[in-house]
Amino acid sequence: MSSKPEKKETHQANGAVPVEHLTSPDQGQLVEPSDFLGPAAVEAVVLESRANAKGVREDDALLENGSQSNESDDTSTHQSPEPASPLKETSFSIGLQVLFPFLLAGFGTVAAGMVLDIVQHWDVFKNVTNLFILVPALLGLKGNLEMTLASRLSTAANIGQMDTPKEFWKMITGNMALLLVQATVVGFLASIAAVVFGWIPDGHFSLYHAVLLCASSVATAFVASLFLGMIMIGVIIGSRKMGINPDNVATPIAASLGDLVTLALLSGISCGLYKDLESKFYVNPLVCALFLALLPVWVFVAKKDSATWEVLCSSWEPVVIAMAISSVGGLILDRTVSDPNFAGMAVFTPVINGVGGNLVAVQASRISTYLHMSGMPGESSKTAPWKCPSPCSTFCSSDVNSRSARVLFLLVVPGHLVFLYTISSMQGGHTTLTLIFVVFYMTAALLQVLILLYIADWMVHWMWNRDLDPDNFSIPYLTALGDLIGTGLLAVSFHILWLIGDRDSDVGD
Repeated sequence: MSSKPEKKETHQANGAVPVEHLTSPDQGQLVEPSDFLGPAAVEAVVLESRANAKGVREDDALLENGSQSNESDDTSTHQSPEPASPLKETSFSIGLQVLFPFLLAGFGTVAAGMVLDIVQHWDVFKNVTNLFILVPALLGLKGNLEMTLASRLSTAANIGQMDTPKEFWKMITGNMALLLVQATVVGFLASIAAVVFGWIPDGHFSLYHAVLLCASSVATAFVASLFLGMIMIGVIIGSRKMGINPDNVATPIAASLGDLVTLALLSGISCGLYKDLESKFYVNPLVCALFLALLPVWVFVAKKDSATWEVLCSSWEPVVIAMAISSVGGLILDRTVSDPNFAGMAVFTPVINGVGGNLVAVQASRISTYLHMSGMPGESSKTAPWKCPSPCSTFCSSDVNSRSARVLFLLVVPGHLVFLYTISSMQGGHTTLTLIFVVFYMTAALLQVLILLYIADWMVHWMWNRDLDPDNFSIPYLTALGDLIGTGLLAVSFHILWLIGDRDSDVGD
């Protein structure tokens, strides 16, 4: 599978090419590939036959408790030769599989919010306020890259592209190299965006602060990607062996530690570099140069796999645009928390953004896998309509994706209540949880997720029909929109609470 056409043939074999072409009509036994194909095609045919023989239907693959990884599986034609079909999941099974990783991811965002609530009073955040612009950009970057990686690997696992050790290691090394390239480049661009967005309103520019932002952003993005990428690979492997749909658990777990690790690294690295800003001014440029100099190495590794190389060449637009969208959310956060009346917003921002991003990433990953079961991106399919979906079809139909949208939407209120209680019990933030505050907060959270789930239903199908793989293109946009919508709605809620004089909530304390 060293070229794009071969990759497409293998994908079709996982769900579309009938097994009858490889079997004898008399005995139902496998025919030697060399009887009718040249030597160069033997290996591809054997892999195609095995992929069909294992039955890459998602309902079989997930209910067999990961039996696809067993190399001694029966390769006879007793398995169904029909194309792969989505798992027949009930609302209860979807909710049960999503609940634990959703709560785990939510507590990760709560921890990130507590960290942000503390570090906003550090000298580096007071003197270099552009760091607040970096926070949503970097947290969104980690969500974009790790969730995209999780979605890509989940789809590959579900359609049988990680069954052999050779395929597995090729995909893992290529995707990790791809992840490090994207993290380094986008981390560098995020620092430039933070400098520009901070300079335009104030008209003040500091070269020392700009280099500090660059070094902190690049180092944070690289280290966090390396650590979280390795965790994601373990999650995909573990979920497959346990018979759990990776689409339901991988993306939330990708974010459970992502926000906390990224924010902790950003705070620690920026604080350390800030202390050496004047006495050792050469440290910050060296840090930038070191990580940028490693880029050719990761590009070389990613180029060895045609699939990751194709993603590396074509996936910059959504990642960069998503970074810019998140930076706008960061500008809103910077302008809001800089006002002492709204300092309490800092602890809630990672929570509302993280929860919205996690839920919409699960839905986007599920829809993408559903479409991959029917063919390749760009192919005409009744599962990928051209027209914009109606809200009723997105949330109220009997379709499995509509069912999952309802389940994910119903998780918003109980999930946020748990997270708000946790923040209150840990005495985080500067806000008392009054009834009116909870009502405004829940309204913002519900509206955010409602908008995101509808956009996901439209965007994933739209990208599919435009011959774009949603696993690589949709999640960056969706999580970035989640950051922007969540931060904007939360800022509006805090301003309204302050205007109507909800003094009991101590919004301005």
